[in-house]
Amino acid sequence: MERIESFRIDHEKLEAGLYVSRIDKRGEACATTFDLRFTRPNREPVMDMPAVHTVEHLGATFLRNSERKDEVIYFGPMGCRTGFYLVMFGALSSEDVFLLVSKMCKYILAFEGPIPGATPKECGNFSEQNLNMAKFYVSRYLGELQKKRFTYPE
Repeated sequence: MERIESFRIDHEKLEAGLYVSRIDKRGEACATTFDLRFTRPNREPVMDMPAVHTVEHLGATFLRNSERKDEVIYFGPMGCRTGFYLVMFGALSSEDVFLLVSKMCKYILAFEGPIPGATPKECGNFSEQNLNMAKFYVSRYLGELQKKRFTYPE
């Protein structure tokens, strides 16, 4: 089998940032997958699972209610717990979603109250949430976003 594209990225050089992971086209349809890399793989601890879960709930809620909600296909965590994937319709660049991702981070940082979708009826693991740690990771990531790392290292 061929090695998938994401395994070709040198994770030993990868920094926190906002990267285009891939652009998929089928006929006239196009979707862009973004790598929202919150931590430096293999050089920093992975994200705490309850915090990841909270970022997922809040991030998805924000994105699917944003001015660009019709472009959003998916938002969810990476299995390695170093960040998140955002999939959107269109052939887009990191610059195209920088403001949207920044707004999502600010929404999470300002959020107070019950986590959307965190009830037994709405979520398969509703009680595993940690808003304080989610805010910690998002605050760090927002600071890293200002460095505008948009290109994977060679």
